[in-house]
Amino acid sequence: MEEWITGRHISFNIEDRSYLANLKREVHRLSIQCGLNEKKVAEVDIVVAEIGSNIIKHAGGGEVLVMLTDQPQPAIEIIGIDAGPGINDLARMMQDGISTVNTLGQGLGAIKRLSDFSQVYSVKGWGTVLLARFYIKPPEQYPPKPGPELRTLLLPKPGERACGDGYFINADKTGIRLFLGDGLGHGPEAHKAVTAAIGSFRYCMLSDLSEVMRQVNEDVKRTRGLVGSMAVYNHRLRNWRLCGVGNIHMRMWTAAESKTYLPYNGIIGHNLPRTINEQEVEHAPGKEQILIMCSDGIKTRWEMTRYPGIFRYDMSILAAAIYKDNARKTDDMSVVIVKVK
Repeated sequence: MEEWITGRHISFNIEDRSYLANLKREVHRLSIQCGLNEKKVAEVDIVVAEIGSNIIKHAGGGEVLVMLTDQPQPAIEIIGIDAGPGINDLARMMQDGISTVNTLGQGLGAIKRLSDFSQVYSVKGWGTVLLARFYIKPPEQYPPKPGPELRTLLLPKPGERACGDGYFINADKTGIRLFLGDGLGHGPEAHKAVTAAIGSFRYCMLSDLSEVMRQVNEDVKRTRGLVGSMAVYNHRLRNWRLCGVGNIHMRMWTAAESKTYLPYNGIIGHNLPRTINEQEVEHAPGKEQILIMCSDGIKTRWEMTRYPGIFRYDMSILAAAIYKDNARKTDDMSVVIVKVK
């Protein structure tokens, strides 16, 4: 029985039909725990079965990620990932009732119809990422708000229950505060280290990120330590401030350029550099800017040219695409994406 933690994905490998039973059972249990009504639970069951069946029939296998999320509102998020041939004529296949192999819900159109939100990203020869969300409360209780798009992907090392990666995000009318940390190693002790760092960052009242980093360093000295990066966005000034220690990968995209921001060498809690300075990044008016942060459970040599048109999709699709191609599966894995306009 899986332990569902808000903001953390659980991975289900789908190698053949025998793997579908566990996926359907666990997501069904989650739907009931979330208080969805009988009709909505049945719709979740159909979509989960359809996603799993599509992965097997069209790609020969793949992976399904499931989590409880509060972004953009409380929901069950389901992501199907495969490295199959891709979907030809995606627009046609999204029509309700169209199915090339007679799957349970009569094709991708059923997923679109039954889900509260869904998107499909597919590239010929690369594969497919399918995203479906089921809102826990009526959408009208959470009217759309202008502001940043915040998306996360967080998974423990396969076989582990505790996750040594962790993040904290707070967004309000003044801006965004973000921390992504990776406790040394993996398992419960790594989880303790990153949890302590998140608590320190969350309640720290200091402004300069170099001073915040030193405060976190003091507060986690009794743990095994971690690496971590911080980012703060100011809506009024339209700028980012960044600061990192250790191998958390930070990359910023605009329509014109992509730039990687290097962290300082060291271990938070044990070996902090004597000199630390925050870096400032301007945000030009009227242009989208996307910050992507990854722990070292994700390989760093990836390029956005591999994912044509993906910025038009929900950023959970991008997080899943990066994970699909670059997850090491030998450590905890995390991707945090923030898109501001």
